[in-house]
Amino acid sequence: MSTARQSRSAETLDPPRSSPDLDVRDLEHRTRLMRIVTRLIAVSDLGSREIARRAGLPMQKISDLLAGKLEHLSIDELRLVYRTIDQQESTH
Repeated sequence: MSTARQSRSAETLDPPRSSPDLDVRDLEHRTRLMRIVTRLIAVSDLGSREIARRAGLPMQKISDLLAGKLEHLSIDELRLVYRTIDQQESTH
């Protein structure tokens, strides 16, 4: 099989690189926000369960966040957790 033919068949098997899930800027933004939120959780007076409850998210989402499983959280969920912790900290 020629190299040209091999690369053409590989292209048909690989997902398109322009997929929204692979958007680099989105991933970088989510990564930065995840780091900020993780630090806030670490210094917060609230426990993980209470943060999940107040944010209206399943506890598993907070566990995934703390475990670095970024692919399990959307940017909106990360922002929601950030606002939940930020509101708590600003009332103290």
